[in-house]
Amino acid sequence: MRNVILRIIVSAIAIAITAALLPGIQVVDKALLSYLLLGLIFGLVNALIKPIVSLMSCPLVILTLGLFAFVINGIVLMITASLSGGRLIVADLGTAIIGGIVMGIVNMVLEVVLGMNNKG
Repeated sequence: MRNVILRIIVSAIAIAITAALLPGIQVVDKALLSYLLLGLIFGLVNALIKPIVSLMSCPLVILTLGLFAFVINGIVLMITASLSGGRLIVADLGTAIIGGIVMGIVNMVLEVVLGMNNKG
């Protein structure tokens, strides 16, 4: 349970940093609860929808030598925005792809800092 809550918080921080860096991504209500809700939605989309999309697009990922994975991350971010009830606005797919890259980097750094990658 602790790990799930930490992942929601990490996703919320990643969304906040991404929205601050990219002008095409914005969070409408800047309340803490909105960021946590967006982190929860992003985590659910990542856990439930992303594996299906990744499996269906596996030939494209192989054909592009893995670069299509960035498009998948952008699609996940756009799905999160559409499920957020207007709390998260993503301008277009290009912005979503760049946002997915930024979020991936922020998530990776925060997970290392918080020791969430350690098995054991």
